[in-house]
Amino acid sequence: MNARSFRACTCLGLLVFFAAAASAQRHRDPFTQPEIDQIRDASWEPQLRLSLYVKFARGRLVELEQMRSDSKTKNRAQQTHDRLDDFLLIYDELNDNIDTYIDRKNDIRKPLKVIVDADTEFQAKLRALKDATGVPPEEIKQYEFILTNALDTLDTSAGDHRKLLVEQEEAGKHRKKPDSKQSGGRSE
Repeated sequence: MNARSFRACTCLGLLVFFAAAASAQRHRDPFTQPEIDQIRDASWEPQLRLSLYVKFARGRLVELEQMRSDSKTKNRAQQTHDRLDDFLLIYDELNDNIDTYIDRKNDIRKPLKVIVDADTEFQAKLRALKDATGVPPEEIKQYEFILTNALDTLDTSAGDHRKLLVEQEEAGKHRKKPDSKQSGGRSE
């Protein structure tokens, strides 16, 4: 084997190694195929799409609560971690979509009201998990970081969502209202 062939094989081997390492570090997709289809179908409808994200995030927390209350659950700490990770990935997608709709200058006051309410609900559920009694410390250690991260993200986002709602409400007051001449002289 000459030096050129050796370098090519070495480069190819490194490329395969790094590709495998990168794919191992990726999160699994937190969405099911039907959820992906629903999100895709609602891409241009901010109210529907954002409501779907709230629904899916809520669903992951319900699954978490059900799993944790089931005495037959195996590997509870890892399952708790995975469901918290799924929740956080979905919630991050929700925030990314809010940013997209704001950049597009969409009026998202209605879904923001739903999101603000959901933020409070999600915070309460995650704080209840954090404050749960009777959980062995070695179990808590396996999901403590992701739980803390989720709570921090929720706390920051909840404040951002409330502020954004106020901004959207203020902008809504200044939007041009339809002229009464355009509506045929009828008042609406």
